[in-house]
Amino acid sequence: MTVLADLPRLSPATLTQLKPGVALPGYDRDRLRVGIVHLGLGAFVRAHGMLYTDDALAQDFAAWGYAGVSLKRPDQRDRLAPQGGLYTALRRDSDGVKARIVGNLKATLVAPEDPEAVVAMMADAAARIVSLTITEKGYCHDPATGQLDEHHADIRHDLENHDAPRTAVGIIVEALERRRVNGIAPFTVLCCDNLPHNGQLVSGLVRDFAALRDTGLAAWIEAHGAFPSTMVDRIVPATTQADIDAAAEATGLYDAAPVTHEPFRQWVIEDAFVDGARPAWHKAGAQIVADVAPYEHMKLRLLNGSHSALAYLGYLAGCETVVDAVSNPALRAFVKALWREEVIPAVPAPAGVDLGGYADDLLERFSNSSIRHRTWQIAMDGSQKLPQRILATIRDRLDAGLPFPRLALAVAAWIRYVGGVDERGQPIDVRDPLAQTLRQALDQAGQSPAARVAAMLRQDAIFGADLPHAPAFVQAVTDAYAILLARGAVAAAGAAT
Repeated sequence: MTVLADLPRLSPATLTQLKPGVALPGYDRDRLRVGIVHLGLGAFVRAHGMLYTDDALAQDFAAWGYAGVSLKRPDQRDRLAPQGGLYTALRRDSDGVKARIVGNLKATLVAPEDPEAVVAMMADAAARIVSLTITEKGYCHDPATGQLDEHHADIRHDLENHDAPRTAVGIIVEALERRRVNGIAPFTVLCCDNLPHNGQLVSGLVRDFAALRDTGLAAWIEAHGAFPSTMVDRIVPATTQADIDAAAEATGLYDAAPVTHEPFRQWVIEDAFVDGARPAWHKAGAQIVADVAPYEHMKLRLLNGSHSALAYLGYLAGCETVVDAVSNPALRAFVKALWREEVIPAVPAPAGVDLGGYADDLLERFSNSSIRHRTWQIAMDGSQKLPQRILATIRDRLDAGLPFPRLALAVAAWIRYVGGVDERGQPIDVRDPLAQTLRQALDQAGQSPAARVAAMLRQDAIFGADLPHAPAFVQAVTDAYAILLARGAVAAAGAAT
């Protein structure tokens, strides 16, 4: 079989190997230059932002190619570089699979191997945007407060080793400092992670880190930089061997790095870019707005909040994927009641959006059997996700004096999950930056539900200083945890409906 590595120039000879119906980039790839450096070269950006950019380039061509940077491992570079950055995106729905070849990834780098190359590329005037999908834990911050964790080992390293930074924040600040010294305007920093007020958050982290180096640098960034907030939405499961096989079947070419995604996509972006420089994303369907907050709250609390709740309850109940979870009648009724009774009343609707209809659409998306989104994948890094996805809504309910039994059950399910043993007594591979700390706290707490919940609530980085001292919250989570232990996830979800 011909491999995608043979396709970079999209020659007529190679195109004859493609199966009919495979979409190709609608522009001359040889004319493309790097204008966006993206930190975090995972599946999501390649199934979301890069697809928007490919569509925008086909309608309004400019030098908006990507350089993708892996911050940890060389895996993605090793798959993509031999293919010239080309890869297959597979859209899956009830009608089957539709394939397209994506062309805007022009370079791939691995920061730990050559941090200087990454910084130099970002410091060059050609880089107008630095975007990020590094997940919540990649920002080296306290999720409960949003503040930079100055004591994080990698942050300390970057403060002492300016020329060899490890973190996204350290890399960004070093590149901005070089641009300042050379009289080059800063790039726009575009966060595309599921974090509340993500542009404002990253701006604060960058400013605080820069101030620890040089207050003049921090002032320059604040005066001239841009950190627009965004809301991104598309379900993108982790790539499996089955996806690699499906890409080969759909295209007739072997691709080591395909991505798969649902049909739905949404990208809401605040219109705040340095010198207004950005691709014509609006021509590809992105929403360019003055304030992204209403969309962000809607998505974080309805989609991401319910995803996390289903991930923990579903995994404990033996559901491998989200579609498995919502196919369980008790869990399906639970998530519908969660939206209707607890989340929607606490979320201001964006103009023209019916939140009830939005929730109905979410349930339909979750029920897409062609998308195998694993509960284990969604459950990762829960200590970083819970504050934004679940606890923010609980705080609103507490302030209003309203109950939140389903949200409390989601928290209880997370506590049981990070304990590392499922309902059948099988070990759970818990992936979380605080996994060892959380497991140790639970092991030392004994078996009493009240003691185990109390041990978790002492984790200030997750629950802050307020929730552990809110009697209604402590009682609700303790009661939910006791029911979960006694009856299991499905019965507990049924009892909360």
